Amino acid sequence: MGGFFGVVARENALVDTFFGTDYHTHLGTARAGMAAWDKELGLQREIHNIQNSPFRTKFEHVFEEMRGSSAIGCISDGEPQPLLIRSHHGTYALLNVGAINNANELIEQYFKESGGHFDAMTGGAVNPTELIAALIDRGKDLVEGIRFAQSVIEGTATILILRDGGSIIAARDKLGRLPMQVGKGEDAYCVTFESFAAGKLGYQIVKELGPGEIVEITCEGARQLVAPGKEMKICSFLWAYYGYSTSTYEGVNVEVMRYRNGAIMAENDRAEGKLPQLDSVAGMPDSGTPHAIGYANQSGIPFARPYLKYTPSWARSFTPTKQVERNRVAKMKQIPVRELIHGKDLMFVDDSIVRGTQLKSTVDFLFDSGAKSVHMRSACPPIMYRCKYLNFTSAKNDMELLARRIIVELEGEEGNKHIAEYSDGSTERGRKLRQVICEKMHFDSLEFQSLEGIIKAIGLEPCKLCTYCWNGKED
Repeated sequence: MGGFFGVVARENALVDTFFGTDYHTHLGTARAGMAAWDKELGLQREIHNIQNSPFRTKFEHVFEEMRGSSAIGCISDGEPQPLLIRSHHGTYALLNVGAINNANELIEQYFKESGGHFDAMTGGAVNPTELIAALIDRGKDLVEGIRFAQSVIEGTATILILRDGGSIIAARDKLGRLPMQVGKGEDAYCVTFESFAAGKLGYQIVKELGPGEIVEITCEGARQLVAPGKEMKICSFLWAYYGYSTSTYEGVNVEVMRYRNGAIMAENDRAEGKLPQLDSVAGMPDSGTPHAIGYANQSGIPFARPYLKYTPSWARSFTPTKQVERNRVAKMKQIPVRELIHGKDLMFVDDSIVRGTQLKSTVDFLFDSGAKSVHMRSACPPIMYRCKYLNFTSAKNDMELLARRIIVELEGEEGNKHIAEYSDGSTERGRKLRQVICEKMHFDSLEFQSLEGIIKAIGLEPCKLCTYCWNGKED
C-alpha cells in the first residue's frame, strides 16, 4: 500500500507536508519520499528507506536541506518515489499509489513504439512510477497523459504531480478504489489520502475527488480539470483494516463503521445460537479493537484487554523483512495481563484472517498464560483472493491465504469450485472450513463476518464497493 500528502502554500509548505506525510506511516513500511518546489531552487527531492526507522527520524533534517512553497510526500511499501521527471511536459515530481498488473506488457509495448529505455532495478524490474511517467508522456499534456496511463493500466493508479511552477495535479484512480481529498487552510490547500491528517494540521476538507477526477491545486483552491466518472469501486478493506480509525471516506467514518461491524457480528452470533459463555471480549490489537468494542457493546459481554502490545521499542511487528523475524518480534511485544486471562473464557476479534502466520502463536501464548478457552471472530469474510488492485497484503498468490490452503487440503483443486460455499458459515463446507481452522489454530470457536454484514456496516451501495478479496468478483 502507500499514502500521500501534498501542500500548496503562499509561503512554507514543508512543515505541513512533513507532518501530513508522517500521518500516513501506517500505510507503508518500505520507503518514504518528499519533493518540494521553490521559486529560486526549483524542484528538489529526498527519499529514504524506512524499514528499520520511522519517517520522522529519516526526514528530521529535511528543513535544512529543502525548502518550498509547494511540496508532496509519500509513504510506500514499494519502490522509491517521488521521482523527478524531465520530458516534453517540462520538469515535475511524480508519485503514485496502486498496483500495475500488466507492467511487463506495457514496458514491452513502450520499447517497440519508442525505442527508449528505463532505469532498471535489481533483477531488471522497472520502478512503476517511472513507467507511469513514460505513459503520461505519451499525452499532449499532463492531463491527457494521466488519463491515458490510467486507461491502459490494469490495476490502480492514484497520481500526484508537483509541477515546476508550484501547482499540484491530483488524480484519483479511475474507479476510486482509494480516497483523495482536498483541504483548505488559512493560506494553503492540501491534498491527502487520510482525512484526519488534513484536519489535524488545521485544514478543513472541502472536496472529495470522485472516481477518475483530476484537479489542479494552487493557493487559490482546486480547479477541476477532468470531471469524475459515474462508476466507483472503493476498497472495502479501507474500513475493515488499513484505513486509520479517525478518517472518513465517502462520508463514512472508519471507527464508527468498525463499531457497527462488531455489533452486527454479535447480533448474528446471538440469532444463530453461536454466542459463547464468555468472561470478556477483546480486540487483536490494534485494528481489531474497535470491532471488538462494537461486539461487546451489542452482546453485553464486558470489553477487556487481556494482553497489550509493548510499542515503545517495537512499534511495528511487520518491519523485519523475514517472516520468522516478524513472528519473533510480534511474540516479544505481547505482554499478558494474567489476572484477565487465567481461568477465563475469552473472545478475540481480529480485523481479518489473511495468512494466519501469527494467529496460532498468539493463541498458544494465551493458553500458556492460563486461558480456559479462546474464541475467535474475524471482522471480515474469509479472504479467498489476493488483492490485485492495491497490494494490501504481501501474499504472492492465492494459495498463501489461509482459507484457500484449507480448501485445497480438504478437497484438492476441486474445492476451488466451491469457494462461495466455504465462505458461507451456514453450509456444510463453510462449517468444515471453520472447524479445520479451529483445530489448526487451537480456537474453541471461529466465525467470520458475512459479506452482507460488512457491506451493511459500511453503509454504501454494494455496487460502489470493491469486495474482490472476498468473492473474486471483478469490475
